Amino acid sequence: MQRPRPARPTLLILAIVAVAAVLAACGGGATSSPSPTPNPTVGPVGPVTTPEQAVAAVVAHEPRLTGIGPLDPDMIGQSAWYEVAPASGVGAFLVSVRVGWGDCPAGCINEHSWVYAVQPDGTVSLQSEGGDPVPPDVWPSPVGAGRTGLFITAVSGPHCPVETVPPQPDCAPRPVAGATVIIRDARGSEVASVATDAGGVVVVELAPGDYVV
Repeated sequence: MQRPRPARPTLLILAIVAVAAVLAACGGGATSSPSPTPNPTVGPVGPVTTPEQAVAAVVAHEPRLTGIGPLDPDMIGQSAWYEVAPASGVGAFLVSVRVGWGDCPAGCINEHSWVYAVQPDGTVSLQSEGGDPVPPDVWPSPVGAGRTGLFITAVSGPHCPVETVPPQPDCAPRPVAGATVIIRDARGSEVASVATDAGGVVVVELAPGDYVV
């Protein structure tokens, strides 16, 4: 049985996934791609004596994890994170990585996880891996270029006078093509002005830092 309810005013929603992607992805959609199947062992890449260096070795092994941050238990909706723990062996580390997507404020519907062992000489060994294939737009560095920036999706809605339960497909949010997005740095200076593509998507390559969109 459908239960009508008043529609909300039309909104333009910008979904921003921080620490993104490649300029080549500007014309791409959010279709799912297989998760990586990295070599079981890669290295050595150099001396590793700290947890931060262990994470850097893992990111060198899988560049799509560029920009991933540590697990923050106080953050609601954190989709991608890592944890580092000592491993058996002098100076070795275990790096656990999780990438999640799909309603992450409620805990993420989908996820993919890895556990890497990092030796003191920087050798990285994949210990375990599991989960759903990771869509290109949910990686900390989408589409795998290992660069940083913003992956932005603009959608509008609702598109019906009333919203029903369950929602009707014709009332679903729609991509907004040609939406102008202005990005300013922490000083308020404009660093980019870009427009979304036909799918409502735009990728802007930026150096790590604080920005206003």
